[in-house]
Amino acid sequence: MEDISAYADDQVGAAVRNLHDQCRDSLNRYLRLAPVIDAVEGSFTKLETNDPATVKLLGNVPVSGKAPGGILRHKGWRAEKIDLPPTPPAQSVTVIAPAEVEVE
Repeated sequence: MEDISAYADDQVGAAVRNLHDQCRDSLNRYLRLAPVIDAVEGSFTKLETNDPATVKLLGNVPVSGKAPGGILRHKGWRAEKIDLPPTPPAQSVTVIAPAEVEVE
């Protein structure tokens, strides 16, 4: 949540490399991700659904409710498995990380 606009691009880039590794490790620890459409990006794909929660249609979208085909621009991601640790009963589920106060 820190405002990073004052930092140079090379400083941000160096910090992001480590942050990216940590994010990937966290995702792998708690989630198993799978593509929404398992096909090669840039190839023609015939859709089985046009459910907007699953597939975002771009370009010249037909008005009919029939699922069209088109060029796959992004596979999308879905959680195949979620394995989060249980929340202790006394802990609020709205607190992501508690504040830290050092007592002197």
